[in-house]
Amino acid sequence: MAEIPRSTYYYWVKNFGRPDKDAELKKLIQSIYDEHQGRYGYRRIRDELWNRGHKVNHKKVQRLMKELGLKSLVRMKKYRSYKGKVGKIAPNILDRKFEAERPNQKWVTDITEFKLFGKKLYLSPILDLYNGEIITYTIGSRPTYSLVSEMLEKSFKRISEGDKLLIHSDQGWHYQMTQYQHTLKEKKITQSMSRKGNCYDNAVIENFFGIMKSEFLYLNEFESVEHFQQELDKYIHYYNHKRIKAKLKGLSPVEYRVQTLKVA
Repeated sequence: MAEIPRSTYYYWVKNFGRPDKDAELKKLIQSIYDEHQGRYGYRRIRDELWNRGHKVNHKKVQRLMKELGLKSLVRMKKYRSYKGKVGKIAPNILDRKFEAERPNQKWVTDITEFKLFGKKLYLSPILDLYNGEIITYTIGSRPTYSLVSEMLEKSFKRISEGDKLLIHSDQGWHYQMTQYQHTLKEKKITQSMSRKGNCYDNAVIENFFGIMKSEFLYLNEFESVEHFQQELDKYIHYYNHKRIKAKLKGLSPVEYRVQTLKVA
Protein backbone atom coordinates (compact mmCIF):
# COMPACT_ATOMS: atom_id res chain seq x y z
CA MET A 1 0.00 0.00 0.00
CA ALA A 2 2.84 2.40 0.81
CA GLU A 3 4.63 1.48 -2.42
CA ILE A 4 8.06 1.45 -0.79
CA PRO A 5 10.78 -1.11 -1.62
CA ARG A 6 10.80 -4.26 0.54
CA SER A 7 14.47 -3.64 1.48
CA THR A 8 13.69 -0.10 2.67
CA TYR A 9 10.83 -1.38 4.85
CA TYR A 10 13.01 -3.97 6.59
CA TYR A 11 15.89 -1.49 7.00
CA TRP A 12 13.66 0.83 9.02
CA VAL A 13 12.10 -2.05 10.96
CA LYS A 14 15.60 -3.21 11.91
CA ASN A 15 16.84 0.26 12.91
CA PHE A 16 13.68 1.63 14.49
CA GLY A 17 14.28 2.60 18.08
CA ARG A 18 18.08 2.54 17.88
CA PRO A 19 19.90 5.59 19.30
CA ASP A 20 20.96 8.13 16.69
CA LYS A 21 24.77 8.00 16.47
CA ASP A 22 24.78 11.43 14.83
CA ALA A 23 22.62 13.12 17.47
CA GLU A 24 25.41 15.32 18.88
CA LEU A 25 26.63 16.28 15.42
CA LYS A 26 23.09 17.21 14.41
CA LYS A 27 22.81 19.46 17.48
CA LEU A 28 26.04 21.19 16.51
CA ILE A 29 24.91 21.62 12.90
CA GLN A 30 21.60 23.06 14.10
CA SER A 31 23.47 25.40 16.45
CA ILE A 32 25.75 26.69 13.66
CA TYR A 33 22.76 27.08 11.32
CA ASP A 34 20.83 29.07 13.94
CA GLU A 35 23.86 31.19 14.89
CA HIS A 36 24.18 32.36 11.29
CA GLN A 37 20.40 32.75 10.85
CA GLY A 38 20.11 30.26 8.00
CA ARG A 39 22.77 31.95 5.89
CA TYR A 40 25.09 28.93 5.77
CA GLY A 41 24.70 26.03 3.36
CA TYR A 42 26.23 22.59 3.90
CA ARG A 43 29.69 23.50 2.58
CA ARG A 44 30.12 26.50 4.85
CA ILE A 45 28.75 24.54 7.82
CA ARG A 46 31.27 21.79 6.99
CA ASP A 47 34.04 24.41 7.07
CA GLU A 48 32.84 25.73 10.43
CA LEU A 49 32.72 22.16 11.82
CA TRP A 50 36.34 21.70 10.71
CA ASN A 51 37.25 24.97 12.44
CA ARG A 52 35.81 23.48 15.63
CA GLY A 53 37.75 20.24 15.29
CA HIS A 54 35.07 18.03 13.70
CA LYS A 55 36.49 16.50 10.50
CA VAL A 56 33.23 15.70 8.71
CA ASN A 57 32.76 15.05 5.00
CA HIS A 58 30.60 17.64 3.23
CA LYS A 59 28.33 14.89 1.88
CA LYS A 60 27.52 13.77 5.42
CA VAL A 61 26.77 17.34 6.47
CA GLN A 62 24.49 17.69 3.44
CA ARG A 63 22.68 14.46 4.37
CA LEU A 64 22.23 15.42 8.02
CA MET A 65 20.98 18.88 7.10
CA LYS A 66 18.44 17.26 4.81
CA GLU A 67 17.29 15.03 7.68
CA LEU A 68 16.98 18.13 9.88
CA GLY A 69 15.09 20.01 7.19
CA LEU A 70 17.79 22.70 7.03
CA LYS A 71 18.86 24.54 3.90
CA SER A 72 20.40 27.89 3.21
CA LEU A 73 17.78 30.64 2.98
CA VAL A 74 20.02 32.64 0.72
CA ARG A 75 19.32 33.59 -2.99
CA MET A 76 16.43 44.00 -6.25
CA LYS A 77 16.76 46.29 -8.61
CA LYS A 78 20.29 47.56 -9.14
CA TYR A 79 20.88 51.27 -8.78
CA ARG A 80 22.34 52.70 -11.99
CA SER A 81 24.54 55.72 -11.38
CA TYR A 82 25.60 56.10 -15.01
CA LYS A 83 24.33 59.40 -16.46
CA GLY A 84 26.51 59.61 -19.54
CA LYS A 85 29.92 61.22 -19.75
CA VAL A 86 30.08 64.05 -17.22
CA GLY A 87 33.83 63.93 -16.62
CA LYS A 88 36.90 61.89 -17.42
CA ILE A 89 36.53 58.13 -17.98
CA ALA A 90 39.42 56.12 -16.51
CA PRO A 91 40.76 53.01 -18.29
CA ASN A 92 39.83 49.52 -17.11
CA ILE A 93 43.17 48.78 -15.44
CA LEU A 94 41.73 46.11 -13.13
CA ASP A 95 40.58 44.15 -16.22
CA ARG A 96 38.79 41.50 -14.09
CA LYS A 97 41.99 40.56 -12.28
CA PHE A 98 40.17 40.20 -8.98
CA GLU A 99 43.02 38.59 -7.03
CA ALA A 100 45.26 40.70 -4.80
CA GLU A 101 48.53 39.64 -3.15
CA ARG A 102 48.22 41.87 -0.11
CA PRO A 103 45.77 44.20 1.67
CA ASN A 104 45.26 47.70 0.23
CA GLN A 105 46.43 46.70 -3.23
CA LYS A 106 43.06 46.56 -5.06
CA TRP A 107 39.77 48.02 -3.83
CA VAL A 108 36.40 47.98 -5.59
CA THR A 109 33.39 50.18 -4.96
CA ASP A 110 29.85 50.80 -6.20
CA ILE A 111 26.46 52.06 -4.98
CA THR A 112 23.33 50.01 -4.39
CA GLU A 113 19.77 51.04 -3.62
CA PHE A 114 17.25 49.89 -0.99
CA LYS A 115 13.53 50.68 -0.79
CA LEU A 116 12.14 50.68 2.75
CA PHE A 117 9.09 52.33 4.29
CA GLY A 118 8.37 54.15 1.05
CA LYS A 119 11.85 55.67 1.04
CA LYS A 120 15.03 55.02 -0.89
CA LEU A 121 18.40 54.46 0.76
CA TYR A 122 21.76 54.29 -0.97
CA LEU A 123 24.71 52.25 0.26
CA SER A 124 28.27 53.03 -0.87
CA PRO A 125 30.93 50.54 0.37
CA ILE A 126 34.56 49.84 -0.47
CA LEU A 127 35.69 46.19 -0.62
CA ASP A 128 39.29 44.94 -0.50
CA LEU A 129 39.89 42.26 -3.13
CA TYR A 130 42.61 40.67 -0.99
CA ASN A 131 40.15 39.17 1.49
CA GLY A 132 36.69 40.48 0.57
CA GLU A 133 36.60 42.74 3.64
CA ILE A 134 34.37 45.80 3.65
CA ILE A 135 36.82 48.60 4.40
CA THR A 136 34.14 51.19 5.14
CA TYR A 137 30.77 52.37 3.90
CA THR A 138 28.35 55.29 3.90
CA ILE A 139 24.57 55.26 3.63
CA GLY A 140 22.21 58.10 2.78
CA SER A 141 18.74 58.99 1.55
CA ARG A 142 20.09 60.55 -1.66
CA PRO A 143 22.89 59.41 -4.01
CA THR A 144 24.77 62.68 -3.70
CA TYR A 145 28.50 63.10 -4.26
CA SER A 146 29.06 63.40 -0.50
CA LEU A 147 27.97 59.75 -0.18
CA VAL A 148 31.12 58.78 -2.11
CA SER A 149 33.47 61.51 -0.88
CA GLU A 150 32.78 60.75 2.80
CA MET A 151 33.29 57.04 2.16
CA LEU A 152 36.59 57.80 0.48
CA GLU A 153 37.82 59.98 3.35
CA LYS A 154 36.92 57.28 5.89
CA SER A 155 38.77 54.64 3.87
CA PHE A 156 42.06 56.56 3.91
CA LYS A 157 42.53 55.63 7.57
CA ARG A 158 43.31 52.09 6.39
CA ILE A 159 46.10 53.06 4.01
CA SER A 160 49.76 52.75 5.03
CA GLU A 161 52.62 54.76 3.57
CA GLY A 162 54.00 51.97 1.38
CA ASP A 163 50.66 50.91 -0.14
CA LYS A 164 50.28 51.13 -3.92
CA LEU A 165 46.52 51.14 -4.23
CA LEU A 166 44.13 50.83 -7.18
CA ILE A 167 40.41 51.68 -6.78
CA HIS A 168 37.99 50.27 -9.35
CA SER A 169 34.40 51.38 -9.96
CA ASP A 170 31.86 51.56 -12.76
CA GLN A 171 31.41 54.72 -14.84
CA GLY A 172 28.94 56.27 -12.40
CA TRP A 173 28.88 60.05 -12.38
CA HIS A 174 30.32 60.19 -8.86
CA TYR A 175 33.54 58.56 -10.03
CA GLN A 176 33.83 60.86 -13.04
CA MET A 177 33.75 63.96 -10.83
CA THR A 178 36.84 66.16 -10.85
CA GLN A 179 36.82 66.28 -7.03
CA TYR A 180 36.86 62.47 -6.78
CA GLN A 181 39.67 62.06 -9.28
CA HIS A 182 41.69 64.89 -7.74
CA THR A 183 41.41 63.27 -4.30
CA LEU A 184 42.74 59.98 -5.68
CA LYS A 185 45.67 61.74 -7.34
CA GLU A 186 46.53 63.54 -4.08
CA LYS A 187 46.75 60.17 -2.34
CA LYS A 188 48.65 58.63 -5.30
CA ILE A 189 45.85 56.13 -5.88
CA THR A 190 45.32 54.68 -9.36
CA GLN A 191 41.78 54.90 -10.72
CA SER A 192 40.19 52.14 -12.79
CA MET A 193 36.69 51.94 -14.33
CA SER A 194 34.55 49.19 -15.82
CA ARG A 195 33.62 49.35 -19.45
CA LYS A 196 30.27 50.97 -20.15
CA GLY A 197 27.32 48.74 -19.27
CA ASN A 198 29.48 45.75 -18.29
CA CYS A 199 28.63 44.67 -14.73
CA TYR A 200 31.03 41.71 -14.91
CA ASP A 201 33.97 44.12 -14.78
CA ASN A 202 33.00 44.83 -11.16
CA ALA A 203 31.60 41.40 -10.34
CA VAL A 204 33.01 41.07 -6.81
CA ILE A 205 31.19 44.08 -5.36
CA GLU A 206 28.04 43.04 -7.26
CA ASN A 207 28.32 39.62 -5.64
CA PHE A 208 28.63 41.25 -2.21
CA PHE A 209 25.44 43.22 -2.82
CA GLY A 210 23.63 40.02 -3.76
CA ILE A 211 24.84 38.18 -0.64
CA MET A 212 24.07 41.12 1.64
CA LYS A 213 20.53 41.51 0.33
CA SER A 214 19.85 37.77 0.47
CA GLU A 215 21.34 37.21 3.93
CA PHE A 216 20.36 40.50 5.55
CA LEU A 217 17.66 42.46 3.75
CA TYR A 218 15.35 39.60 2.80
CA LEU A 219 15.68 37.63 6.05
CA ASN A 220 14.84 40.43 8.48
CA GLU A 221 12.03 42.78 9.36
CA PHE A 222 12.81 46.34 10.33
CA GLU A 223 10.86 48.72 12.53
CA SER A 224 12.20 51.90 10.93
CA VAL A 225 14.94 53.28 8.70
CA GLU A 226 17.03 53.91 11.82
CA HIS A 227 16.57 50.29 12.90
CA PHE A 228 17.62 49.13 9.42
CA GLN A 229 20.80 51.20 9.63
CA GLN A 230 21.65 49.80 13.05
CA GLU A 231 21.15 46.23 11.85
CA LEU A 232 23.13 46.90 8.68
CA ASP A 233 26.09 47.97 10.80
CA LYS A 234 25.81 44.71 12.77
CA TYR A 235 25.59 42.68 9.57
CA ILE A 236 28.70 44.24 8.01
CA HIS A 237 30.60 43.61 11.25
CA TYR A 238 29.37 40.00 11.09
CA TYR A 239 30.37 39.77 7.40
CA ASN A 240 33.89 41.00 8.14
CA HIS A 241 34.57 39.21 11.43
CA LYS A 242 32.49 36.02 11.55
CA ARG A 243 31.24 34.95 8.11
CA ILE A 244 33.75 32.36 6.86
CA LYS A 245 34.69 31.84 3.21
CA ALA A 246 36.01 28.68 1.57
CA LYS A 247 38.46 30.69 -0.57
CA LEU A 248 39.92 32.15 2.65
CA LYS A 249 40.66 28.66 4.03
CA GLY A 250 37.53 28.66 6.16
CA LEU A 251 38.32 31.98 7.85
CA SER A 252 36.44 35.28 7.95
CA PRO A 253 37.94 38.25 6.04
CA VAL A 254 39.40 39.85 9.19
CA GLU A 255 40.71 36.52 10.53
CA TYR A 256 42.40 35.85 7.19
CA ARG A 257 44.00 39.30 7.05
CA VAL A 258 45.27 39.09 10.64
CA GLN A 259 46.60 35.54 10.16
CA THR A 260 48.44 36.28 6.92
CA LEU A 261 49.98 39.48 8.32
CA LYS A 262 51.30 37.50 11.30
CA VAL A 263 52.93 34.99 8.94
CA ALA A 264 54.43 37.81 6.88
